[in-house]
Amino acid sequence: MVTPHISAAPGDFAPDVLMPGDPRRARRIAETFLQDARLVTEVRGIEGWTGTYRGRPLSVLASGMGMPSVTIYATELFRFYGVRSIVRVGTAGGIPQAVGLRDVVVATAAHTDSAMSDHRVDGVHLSHAASFDLAKAAAEAAAKAAAAAAGTGARDGPGVHIGPVFTSDHFYLARPGLFEQLEAHGTLAVEMEAAGLYATAAAEGGRALAVLTVSDHIRLAQALTPAEREADFERAVTIAATTLETSS
Repeated sequence: MVTPHISAAPGDFAPDVLMPGDPRRARRIAETFLQDARLVTEVRGIEGWTGTYRGRPLSVLASGMGMPSVTIYATELFRFYGVRSIVRVGTAGGIPQAVGLRDVVVATAAHTDSAMSDHRVDGVHLSHAASFDLAKAAAEAAAKAAAAAAGTGARDGPGVHIGPVFTSDHFYLARPGLFEQLEAHGTLAVEMEAAGLYATAAAEGGRALAVLTVSDHIRLAQALTPAEREADFERAVTIAATTLETSS
């Protein structure tokens, strides 16, 4: 089955998929984390790779930016390629001061200002939630990684936060007071894809989670460089891959 946006053959994708936004990050994850990785699609420069991780099949496919793009790729993976689980491994902007650069956020839910989900069920504002078993496995994987780091004497490294994020359709739109209000309601970070992924998984009978690296801080005006954004993904990808391995 070749879809309008994916040129892979049937069976080319593993049941579990890691999904960064950036095609270059997808290639880097494939080269760094997967064994025997092979390119299975590259339509419009959106690369998809399949290999193994700790002996288990695992794929990685870029999603592009924004809810419309991630919704297209997630729908085609779930509906036509037999994918069961997608974990987004992308970047996000921290909101509370307690969430620092390079920290990891496991997004248990995703608020949104997008009207995309309004078209799914008439008259209902859907709640966008991660799959519970994936979120639970990610929390456990993060705790084990922290314990292992503590055992080696490592201290003061990037933290892991578990809670809701805000998925926005707007990257540059200024909305005074918005992030203060979101912080008051426990929101950890802002990004642009998780709500669309969660809604698609719910509609297609799949599982979904977002494990995000904090690449900039909205309130503190801090940011990683483009090169750092591309490279500083190892902890999030390790947590995500371990999550898929232990929750199957």
